[in-house]
Amino acid sequence: MTTSTGQIQKMAQNIREQIIKDRRFLHQIPEIGTDLPETSAYIKKRLDEMGIAWKDCGGPLPAAMTEDYIAAGFPRMEKETGVVATIGRGSPCFLLRADIDALPVREDNDLDFKSTNGFGHMCGHDAHAAMLLGAAQILKELEEQIPGTVKLMFQPGEETGAGARLMVEDGLLNGPEPDAAFAIHVQPGDTTGHAGYAVGVNSASLDTFILKIKGKGGHSSQPQFCTDPLMVMNQVYQAVNLLVGRETDPAAMVALTCGVAKGGAAVNIIPDEAELHIGVRTLNVEAAEHLKKRIPELIDHYVKAWNAEYSLTTFHTPCTLTNELLCQELVPCLREVLGGSNIHQIPAMSGTEDFGYVTEKVPGMFVFLGAGAPGNAPLHSPQMVLDEDVLPLGAALHASAAMSWLTAHKIK
Repeated sequence: MTTSTGQIQKMAQNIREQIIKDRRFLHQIPEIGTDLPETSAYIKKRLDEMGIAWKDCGGPLPAAMTEDYIAAGFPRMEKETGVVATIGRGSPCFLLRADIDALPVREDNDLDFKSTNGFGHMCGHDAHAAMLLGAAQILKELEEQIPGTVKLMFQPGEETGAGARLMVEDGLLNGPEPDAAFAIHVQPGDTTGHAGYAVGVNSASLDTFILKIKGKGGHSSQPQFCTDPLMVMNQVYQAVNLLVGRETDPAAMVALTCGVAKGGAAVNIIPDEAELHIGVRTLNVEAAEHLKKRIPELIDHYVKAWNAEYSLTTFHTPCTLTNELLCQELVPCLREVLGGSNIHQIPAMSGTEDFGYVTEKVPGMFVFLGAGAPGNAPLHSPQMVLDEDVLPLGAALHASAAMSWLTAHKIK
């Protein structure tokens, strides 16, 4: 017997209070980065209660990344506490993903379950985790009807841009290897139950360049005896902006920004050091690859031209890709859950989502799910709140997508 989407919706509503309970507990214990001991412990406890097998997955951030995130307000991340669980057996395999980390943002809401530790789930990842736990409960109950395996990915470190990469490097996509993947992100500024998806490129890549320049300090009245790192930094920033304007197609829509430019302490002192953080976002894979190569070359030439020294740390998060055929296969069942007029194809977003580390290897679909109303505080705002009616909807979307796709692709 094959379970219908309507039955899955009823099952999701029947466990609504448990999904809300999960979300509210996680909301009160927000943790940031890749090392989320309390969050992961709760997820493992809930999976144990359901009788679902799980294993740890992930590795530590590279040392250079760790130090820069600490400077940005993150704790020292000694490890990654990702969790992978499986339901069913054999092939094919369908992966469901939820990111589970919070933000270094102090919540400013009047909620009974408000976070109080200085961090906040202001990007809705508490809801993502709760929805996937809800889907896990549904799928475990339907396990004998699953024609294959559902792999559950509970991922820390999305806000670092590296959490998914660390899980992939630690074997996420092995044993069994997923044949397709699906993820949801809540949108508090969209009407609850409305959803959108892009086809092809779903979100921008992000290349981060952290440049530390070592000059030679001294008195500002004697610049001839100094190597001014602030002047070098300024020239580099102007040059990389010119590079984007002259070496990328305007249609590629490249956005280059400087988020950190610092150095010096007094008007009459030329400092020894300066630091510049540059971010490059684009929906164009070719433009991203070109700038990844050319920006370090340009930095090297400019810094050396002024007899300074430097260190350069780079991070790359790829575009998240949505597979057109997978969308065609999944949209009908998603429409059954949400209503035919409530899911639409939308343009790609200019933000970055590290689910791209999965979708560059596995056909994937990424859905933006409305969880509020127009005019609500946006994601990453201290005042962001979610309509909890979205929680059983998200659980039903996850479970329905998995069952629908596996049934269509079952091995006969």
